[in-house]
Amino acid sequence: MITYANNELCVAKRSRLDRRIKEMPIFSKDRLSGRRESARRKEDRQRFYQIDRYDCRILAPIVVIVAFSLLDAILTLYLIGRGAVELNPIMAYFLDHGPLAFIWAKHLLTCTSLVILLVHKNAFLCKTRFRAEILFRFFPVPFVLVVCWQIYLISVMNLHSL
Repeated sequence: MITYANNELCVAKRSRLDRRIKEMPIFSKDRLSGRRESARRKEDRQRFYQIDRYDCRILAPIVVIVAFSLLDAILTLYLIGRGAVELNPIMAYFLDHGPLAFIWAKHLLTCTSLVILLVHKNAFLCKTRFRAEILFRFFPVPFVLVVCWQIYLISVMNLHSL
């Protein structure tokens, strides 16, 4: 910043604190109303940075994951009603508390994981050059495979009951 005092040139020194180093609080008004979509400076893109707005291309995998997670929960309840057993001990615990607790737990665990991944999508994976954002391309695959397996099990059960 340059100011003029008594026709003399005065250069105001900037503070040595870089505001970009400070992390944005999780519960900040700027998280919902901010305008930051990416890091502008090259040195900022070389490290982890948080953004306020997200690309629409991330929405599709998130919707697929949430939809297939809920479909997995419904199909799991159907299979358990037909004599199957839940092998996941965490989900078996919630299943012991009823089907509604099971569905809510599955949904909340899935959505919480997605939010954590979304917030940290620009973090580097295990000291590689790959960012966590790449996981959004691969995470729908296991959900789709599990639902396909469950549909196969249901079709086999229906064939054996004939």
